[in-house]
Amino acid sequence: MDSESAAARVDVSKPHPARRYDYWLGGKDNFPADRTSADAVAEAFPTVRLAAVENRNFLRRAVTYLAAEAGIRQFLDIGTGLPTAGNVHEIAQGIAPESRIVYVDNDPIVLVHARTLLDSSPEGRTAYLDADLRDPDRILTHPDLVGTLDLTQPVALMLVAVMHFITDDEAPYGLVRQLCEALPSGSYLVMTHATNDHLTDEDLAETKQANKRSGVPFQLRSTAEFRQFFTGFDLIAPGISSVMTWRPEVWRAHPRPEAVSMLAGVARVP
Repeated sequence: MDSESAAARVDVSKPHPARRYDYWLGGKDNFPADRTSADAVAEAFPTVRLAAVENRNFLRRAVTYLAAEAGIRQFLDIGTGLPTAGNVHEIAQGIAPESRIVYVDNDPIVLVHARTLLDSSPEGRTAYLDADLRDPDRILTHPDLVGTLDLTQPVALMLVAVMHFITDDEAPYGLVRQLCEALPSGSYLVMTHATNDHLTDEDLAETKQANKRSGVPFQLRSTAEFRQFFTGFDLIAPGISSVMTWRPEVWRAHPRPEAVSMLAGVARVP
């Protein structure tokens, strides 16, 4: 893994979802183009930072469920983003130290920081792939994935806050299906996705313009459209819900769902 060559490939003139998300979470690994893009989104969706935080909280609860209750010991996290507190391997290996995790992202700056993602427990293992969700064949056949995960045993495919960057012309449902078809029975699909469920026609038009100004392709989807990703799979209770209300650990006052506008789902592959 050559972090110096990766750093040389970082294009700071164009915004990237991983760095923009880092900005919303209060991180420091972002650049003016990322902050400008993020602020453009916030003009139409002022609570976007809250959405990012609640999305991260969901990831922690979902991994905890998978490792502690479902017995999953292998995780494929695509669209990883920059390392922050509570990475998948930290949560999973805190419960089951033997857990194995493969991270995937297409931003070279994530590769620069990937050593943090490779800080595995002695009993487990982690790997990082510099690859794109749009090329599932490269991901599934990559030597580092094959050497880390046993695809004859259940795997949790994590697609957290990433599929809304795949527009309809890029065959999003086909990409998810191809990845899931490579996993054995007993695997899980975990997804979150920004939704347009709570937007009026006027709000939706404004949001589309804001996303266009941000310079990052982005597509909101309804609950019905999101549910299609799980066709044929067994949704885990409570089914499709807001990221805030998927198996909350304790009761607390929540903002309105439209303030977060993020859907979540976890399903078992039969």
